[in-house]
Amino acid sequence: MKESQPAAIYLKDYKVPPFLIDKTELTFELDESTTVVTSKLHMRRNPTSTENTAPLVLDGGEDVKLIAVAMDDYVLPEGEYQLVDNQLVITATADNFILTCETLIEPQNNTKLEGLYRSSSMFCTQCEAEGFRHITYYLDRPDVMSVFTTTIIADNEQYPVMLSNGNEIERTQTEEGKTAVVWHDPFPKPAYLFALVAGNLEVKNDTFVTQSQREVKLQIFTEAHNIDKVDYAMEALKRSMRWDEEVYGREYDLDIFMIVAVDDFNMGAMENKGLNIFNSSCLLASPETTTDDSYLRVEAIVAHEYFHNWSGNRVTCRDWFQLSLKEGFTVFRDQTFSADMHSATVKRVEDVSFLKTAQFAEDAGPMAHPVRPASFIEISNFYTLTVYEKGAEIVRMIHTLLGAENFRKGSDLYFERHDGQAVTCDDFVAAMEAASGVDLTQFKRWYSQAGTPQVRVIGEYDESQQSYTLRLHQDTPATPGQPTKLPSHIPVRVGLLDQAGNPLSASLDGQSANEHLLELSQAEQVFEFTQVSSKPVPSLLRGFSAPVKLSYEYSSTDLLLLLSADQDGFNRWSAGQQLAVNELSQLIEQAVAGQTLSLESQLINGFNSLLVDDSLDPAMVALILNLPSQAYLSELASEIHPNAIKQARQYLKAQIANALESEFAQTYQAHRLDGEYRPDAQDIAHRSLKNLALSYWLETDSAEAKLAVVEQFESANNMTDQFAALSIAVHADHPQATQMLDAFYQQWQDEPLVVNKWLMLSAGREQENAIDNMKSLMEHEAFDLKNPNKVRSLLGGFGQNISAFHHVDGSGYRFLADQILVLDKRNPQIASRLCTPLTRWKKMTPSLSTLMKAELERIMADQLSKDVYEVISKSLA
Repeated sequence: MKESQPAAIYLKDYKVPPFLIDKTELTFELDESTTVVTSKLHMRRNPTSTENTAPLVLDGGEDVKLIAVAMDDYVLPEGEYQLVDNQLVITATADNFILTCETLIEPQNNTKLEGLYRSSSMFCTQCEAEGFRHITYYLDRPDVMSVFTTTIIADNEQYPVMLSNGNEIERTQTEEGKTAVVWHDPFPKPAYLFALVAGNLEVKNDTFVTQSQREVKLQIFTEAHNIDKVDYAMEALKRSMRWDEEVYGREYDLDIFMIVAVDDFNMGAMENKGLNIFNSSCLLASPETTTDDSYLRVEAIVAHEYFHNWSGNRVTCRDWFQLSLKEGFTVFRDQTFSADMHSATVKRVEDVSFLKTAQFAEDAGPMAHPVRPASFIEISNFYTLTVYEKGAEIVRMIHTLLGAENFRKGSDLYFERHDGQAVTCDDFVAAMEAASGVDLTQFKRWYSQAGTPQVRVIGEYDESQQSYTLRLHQDTPATPGQPTKLPSHIPVRVGLLDQAGNPLSASLDGQSANEHLLELSQAEQVFEFTQVSSKPVPSLLRGFSAPVKLSYEYSSTDLLLLLSADQDGFNRWSAGQQLAVNELSQLIEQAVAGQTLSLESQLINGFNSLLVDDSLDPAMVALILNLPSQAYLSELASEIHPNAIKQARQYLKAQIANALESEFAQTYQAHRLDGEYRPDAQDIAHRSLKNLALSYWLETDSAEAKLAVVEQFESANNMTDQFAALSIAVHADHPQATQMLDAFYQQWQDEPLVVNKWLMLSAGREQENAIDNMKSLMEHEAFDLKNPNKVRSLLGGFGQNISAFHHVDGSGYRFLADQILVLDKRNPQIASRLCTPLTRWKKMTPSLSTLMKAELERIMADQLSKDVYEVISKSLA
C-alpha cells in the first residue's frame, strides 16, 4: 500500500477557475521515438473568480517533460516557475498573456492509453477524463472551454492521414520535407474533447444533407484490412443524424464529421468534437464476423457518440461530478433512438435487464454512489453504470412526469440557454421545470441519493364499493456515507386486469382510464381507484417507469395471467422472470441444504403457450423464455452461493427442456432462415428464438439436437448462428465442443474481434484444469496483455466460469488478483474495472467471502494506482 493515501476531491469544494483560455494553439511534431508538443495558450484572469492573485497552476502528467516555458515573449528561467506534483506553477502573471509551453512525450511507451499514444501503427488520443494533461500542461478541467487550432507535422509517407477537431484549413510542406496539416474548431470546448489521429489509414466517404440543406461530409477511417466493415456504421450514423433532427431539432454544425477505429482503447468510444474515436469492437461489422447483438451495439454507440455533439459538446458539464449531465441524457437519447429503429419493448427489456443485474448490484456494493457523486479519488472510477444507466433512468422519469411534448420544450430550452457553456445537472432540471411548469424540487434527490429505492405495494379490493386501494411504501437502504434517505419522487405506471386478462377501466382522482400514472413522493401513500367492476390483478410499474425494486405478493396464477395477457409487453416479460425467480429460489434453497433438487415447474405450461402461439413477436418470446441469469440471481440473494445458483438454473432448464422437447425442436426448425443475412429487427428476432430453442433442445441430450448444433456451426452463413452453436456446445459440454473451438479459432485467427469471442468462450468453459487452461490462454498467440479488448474478453470470460472462479480453494480469486496487480502497473483503468467481481465479497457465502477478502487485502498491500486503491479501499471499508 502507498505510504500516503490518495486524497479525495469533493463537489462542495468546487470553485470557478482563476484563469480562462480563450484560444489554444497546438503544434505536434510526431516522431517514432519522441513527440514534441508546443502549446500557445491565450489566457486571462477569470472575472468571476474571487481569487484575483492566485498563481497559475497547470495540470501535467508524470510522463510529460517540460523543455521550455514562456510568457508572451519572455522565456521563464527555472526560478520563475515550479514543477510540483506534476503541476506547473507560475506565481507572477499579468491579467492577459500568452503562455507558450514546449513539452516532450513518448507516445509509443504510453501503456495507460491516456493522452497521446500508439495503437498499432497509428497515433491517437484519449483525453476524457484527464488525459490531456499527459500531452502538455493545461487547465485540464471541463469548465475551461477554448477554441482550438491544431497543427500536426509528420512524415507524409508514414502518416498520410492527419486528423484533429473541426475543419482542415491548411496543408503545407515543411523545409524538412514533412507535411504540416492545420485544423481549426470554431466551437469552444474543454481539453477532454480534443482529439488527434495520424496514420496510414483507409477512408469510407459519404455525405449527409441536413434539414437546412447543408451538405456534411462523412468519413470513417480504419486500417486497410478493416475498411470493408464500416458500411453498417456509416448507415447508422446517417440514421442518427436524421433522428436527432426530427426528434430533438438538433442539426450538425461542422462541415465534416469523422470517425476513426482504433484497436487499443480503454473505452467503447469517445465523442471528441467532429472526430469521434472508436474502439474497433464498437464500429466494425460484417455478417461473417459480427453477431446480431454486436450489430445493435454498433448502431447504439455510433448514435450515442453522435448525439453527444449537442448533449455533451455544445453543452458540457461544469465539473466531473456532473458527468451524468451528458452521459445519462445521452444514454436516454440513444436508448430511445434504438427503440424507434427496432422493437421498443424488446429494447426496454434488454436495458432494464442489464440495469437490474449490474447497476442494482453496484448500488448495493461498496462503490455505491449517487448519480452525482459527492466525492471521488480517481474520476475514471466513476464512469459507472450508476452515472450512465441510472442517469438515463432519471431522464426517462422526467420524460414520464412531463410528457413527450413538455420534455421536448425543456430540451429545446436547455440547449438554447446553455449553448457553449459548461453547466450542472441542476441547470438541466431547471430548464425542464421552466418549460413545463412542473416542480421537480423533490425529484432532484435522485441525483444526490445513492441506492435503489424499494417500493412495497399492497392491494385491497372492496366489492361492495367497487373500489380498489393500492398502498405504496418506499424505503432506500443505507449506502456508504448515506445512512438515512429521504423519500424520492417516483413515477409508477399502473394498469388493472380482470381475471380473464382484459384491461379494466378505473377512475383515479376523477380521471377514468385503463392506465394511470401514480406519483409516489411520501414514505407511504394510498391511491384509491373507483368504478372497478371486478377484483383486479394489478400491472405495476409498467415499462419499468422508475429504477426501483418493487415487491407485491403476486400468486403464481396472477403471474401466469400477466405473462399471457398483459398489454404492457415489459410487464409480460417481468411476470415470466418473477415466476422463474420464485421457482429458482426454491431450488437454490434445496441445493444449499444439500438436498436432491425437486420441483414441478409452473413455467412449463406458460412457456408452452408462448412456443405454440405464432402471433407473438419471436424476440419477445425469446426474452421471456430466457431464465434469469446467474448474475441477476446473485444480485437478488442476501447471501450468494454461486454453485447452488448454477445447479438450480441447470436443473430448471433441463426440466423445462425435457417437458417441451418436441416444441423446442419444432420452434428451432420453424425459425430457421434461408437466404442472405440481414441485421434487421425481423430476422434478428427469428435468430434469437431459434438459437434459444436450440439451447433448450440440447439439454434433452437428444442425438438429433447434438447433430443440429454441429450442422449449424458448420453451415452457418453468419457469425450470429455460428457463434451461437459454438456457445451452446461449449456450455452444454457437447462431445464435439473441443473440436468446434479449435476449428473456430483456425477459421478466424486473422480476425482479432472474432478471436476475442473465442478467448471469452474458452475462458468461460468449465473444466477440471480451468486455471491451467487460463494460464495457457494468457500465453497464447491470440492474447496480448497490452490490448484492453483481449484483457476484458479473457478475464471477463473467466469471471463467468462459476466452478473455476468460485473454486472452494480460492484459486480463482487468487488468479484474478494476480492479473490485477500486473495490469495496475501498466493500465490502471483496466485494472480497476477488473476488481468488480472481488468487491462482492461481503455478500458471498462465508467460506468464499473469507477467500475473496484475503485477495483484496493482498492487493491492498501493494503499491497501487489511485484507480485501484480507491476501489479496493472502499471494498474493504
